[in-house]
Amino acid sequence: MIFVSHALSVNEDGQPRLDRAAVWNGLVRKADNALPFVPAMTRCEVVERHGPASFDRDIEFRGQQFRERITLEEPHRVVFTRISGPVLGTIANEIEGPDDALHLRFSFALVVTGVQGGSKAEREYAEGMTADYLKAVAATLDAMRRIARGEAA
Repeated sequence: MIFVSHALSVNEDGQPRLDRAAVWNGLVRKADNALPFVPAMTRCEVVERHGPASFDRDIEFRGQQFRERITLEEPHRVVFTRISGPVLGTIANEIEGPDDALHLRFSFALVVTGVQGGSKAEREYAEGMTADYLKAVAATLDAMRRIARGEAA
């Protein structure tokens, strides 16, 4: 199993200040359409809604097709559960910390189908995936900042 957790500060000098509500709204927008937020994703389509806080979407990430079940845990966490595709597991986006020191944490626990846990192949896959997810954290915050400046995300 591949497990990674990383947090970035939401508010940096020289950037628009984001409050908890702005970060939450950005996460909800990202859950609905991740393309402006995740550079390695080339397709994102909601295919079924299960209620106001849960839906399924089909995505293409790093050239691979997945179906994810999204659960919105307002106002602090969005959970993406991979229910089909070559890499299964859970990804969480969480808002952490007090209002004057907000952080955005991305965590994932994933299993690559057909790859032995702890193997060299899993470690190599994990390195590439980790790099993509760290870029996604930064890109997500950048998109939220563009929204705060009134630019399109």
